Amino acid sequence: MTNGPVILDLAEDGDAPGPENAPPVPDDAPGAAPQGAAMQRAARLAARRPSRLARWGWGLALALLGAALATAAWDFAAAMMDRAPMLGYAVAALAAALLAVLVIAALREAAAYLRLGRIDRLQRRALAALEGGALDEARAVVDDLDTLYSRRADLEWPRARLAERRGDPVDAADLMALAENEVMAPLDRAALSQVETAARQVALITALVPLALADVIGALSANIRMIRAIAEIYGGRSGLVGGWRLTRAVMAHMLATGAVAIGDDMIGSLAGGGLLSRLSRRFGEGVVNGALTARVGLAAIEVCRPLPFAARRRPSVSATVRRALAGLFTNG
Repeated sequence: MTNGPVILDLAEDGDAPGPENAPPVPDDAPGAAPQGAAMQRAARLAARRPSRLARWGWGLALALLGAALATAAWDFAAAMMDRAPMLGYAVAALAAALLAVLVIAALREAAAYLRLGRIDRLQRRALAALEGGALDEARAVVDDLDTLYSRRADLEWPRARLAERRGDPVDAADLMALAENEVMAPLDRAALSQVETAARQVALITALVPLALADVIGALSANIRMIRAIAEIYGGRSGLVGGWRLTRAVMAHMLATGAVAIGDDMIGSLAGGGLLSRLSRRFGEGVVNGALTARVGLAAIEVCRPLPFAARRRPSVSATVRRALAGLFTNG
């Protein structure tokens, strides 16, 4: 037994590890740059398409559950009629009212889904009119755009200005530019406000919630709400099913284009620059997740907007991130 330190001589051991053999620094180390893990996981989760077997399984399970509930409700109402006829009729009336509500909800979902398809077709026609320079097609697109927003009280003044000036343009590009500047401008401002709000929410959730799964759920729910709000601003009331399909389409587009990743634009400079180096890693993740949320929001604007960006400049990711996160985290 020794009282002093034990010194092992490894100089002659050829297998002793050296600095060149040290493992790489893990991403979650204090000095590693934030990568927006919550948003990347949320995007992969939303964009994942279930297999055909899973869709059939869920469909059959829901059909079986609906049949069981309907049978149980019928048996309950019939038993109540035998025991207390008046009460049984009241229960039957309640069941019929519930069925009517479900039918109305299903019809609204179908109408919302068809409305999203209508906006998508209008966007494609507008793009074709711009590329082909067909004035008649551009006028038809503007007519359909006016019909789309005919019940919007907040667009009465822009629509009136468009109606007054639509006879001035002599080619398709000018007419589409007039419609875009008059009608799309207020909608773009409202949509950008939703994007900035969602980016701040995701940044705060990531920075303040220490649980990994909680920040993924928070980021995913905030992005779904943002996409639904953007769709409603541009006239596409998405509903439950349509909203989820729209969210999956936006997220799949983001993954396909590599936009849900740290790039060389402002998000990349945020992740490796001086601002995040002075913040804790958690706050850095919040900033990056907020910036990625802004990217998702801008992609949703392009998907939901009836007219493509032509006369108006496409919103910049860096400018949107600066407005959304300005003053949210102090940089000391």
